[in-house]
Amino acid sequence: MVAQRNRDTAPELALRRALHSLGFRYRVNLPIPGMPRRRADVTFTRWRTAVFVQGCFWHACQKHLHAPKHNSEWWRQKLEGNVRRDEETDAHLVHLGWLPLRIWEHEGVDDAVGRVTAALATRDHPRALRLGCQGTAK
Repeated sequence: MVAQRNRDTAPELALRRALHSLGFRYRVNLPIPGMPRRRADVTFTRWRTAVFVQGCFWHACQKHLHAPKHNSEWWRQKLEGNVRRDEETDAHLVHLGWLPLRIWEHEGVDDAVGRVTAALATRDHPRALRLGCQGTAK
């Protein structure tokens, strides 16, 4: 497990490239306030939006999870712990007034960018609003 990348994965890089090409600027691998050892993959600090790009295996995607057969009980507990930690992180961010957004690695880049820009538009991000997403601005 040590060899597993925890940042700059292919789906994360693809999302970041697409957002950057649209003119979005963001922070990468930013620590979650008040939660040691937890970081957001892409963070829009001014708009208090944290984006997490999740691997289907490590975060127990309902569509693609194939539970390992060897040492299955240990893996079940490990993956359930990951899901629980994600839920705790989301609840903490919401409590702080942030918007957590979870993107799955199996989502297409265009769909993922659409979800991120729509979420930013709800926070009145000017670039997202210019792209035609529906926000709360008048």
